[in-house]
Amino acid sequence: MFCDFLLASAHHLLLFGLVAMLAIQSALLARPIDAAAARRLVGVDRGYGTAAGLLLLAGVARVFWGVKGAGFYLHNPWFHAKVGAFVLAALLSILPTLAFIGWRRQATQQPGWTPEPDRVARIRTLVRIELALVALIFVFAAAMARHGGL
Repeated sequence: MFCDFLLASAHHLLLFGLVAMLAIQSALLARPIDAAAARRLVGVDRGYGTAAGLLLLAGVARVFWGVKGAGFYLHNPWFHAKVGAFVLAALLSILPTLAFIGWRRQATQQPGWTPEPDRVARIRTLVRIELALVALIFVFAAAMARHGGL
């Protein structure tokens, strides 16, 4: 029972950390991007990726070692929706990650360089879609915990 408590606590804290990283990215993308902002975005994105990876591990551990057991999760359609939203957010995060790395490289090589405003806007939109998907994950988790959301 204590193991389940620890896994649930880690899972929730990591999810809140992931939300914080996305919110920071969104805020940074609302301002002009210079070399310092590009470096910050890369660092925050690294934190986001770390939180997402650890969150996935904690979630898998809950499925197999948590009190409810794999049968509860694997037969629950809301669990599959939750995992699907997580995977979609992870796939969408690839483009911002590549953009941040490229922006940092460009800003380092060419002082005064800034990315095109329309490119920044597209990346900001992707980050906000990721935030919306995370909000859906919270909704799916609530439905899942209530035995199918009924």
